[in-house]
Amino acid sequence: MEAASPATFRPTWQQALGHGLYLGALGAVAGVTTGVIAHLAWSGDGGPPGWMWAALLLVPLLLGAVLGVAAGRRTGVEVGNRGIRTTSVFAEGVAPWQQVVDLRAERRGRRTVVSVYLESGDSVQLHAPYSGGFFAADPQFELKLFTLSHLWRSHRFGGLPS
Repeated sequence: MEAASPATFRPTWQQALGHGLYLGALGAVAGVTTGVIAHLAWSGDGGPPGWMWAALLLVPLLLGAVLGVAAGRRTGVEVGNRGIRTTSVFAEGVAPWQQVVDLRAERRGRRTVVSVYLESGDSVQLHAPYSGGFFAADPQFELKLFTLSHLWRSHRFGGLPS
């Protein structure tokens, strides 16, 4: 019998872009704050040039958007015969099916996320799928949650080879 192919869940491109714009906005605030401090300390007449203000605002936003989309493509969850494997830019983890005792959708802040509960009592919040407002919205979140739940039940309670 051939092994079932893994299901992969990643943030949507809108979610990745939104996360990048959020980080870019934080960078822009830091850049503008630095610019204001530089303006107050500027020894010349008239302060820094106008293009500097635009650069302090736009460069972090664009850089954040690009980095957010790139990081979003590396972040995700792969569900296969052996269990649930999470990947992100900074860390990876695996939860074998034998250790997973529950899988739930939960509200965390302004998002609905999928949490996996393990035999040890620990819970792991999956990097994807999730849904929230505006850029964080995922119109297929319920379908993805159903798929995850079905795969977990099939492996945990029988039906699919492990």
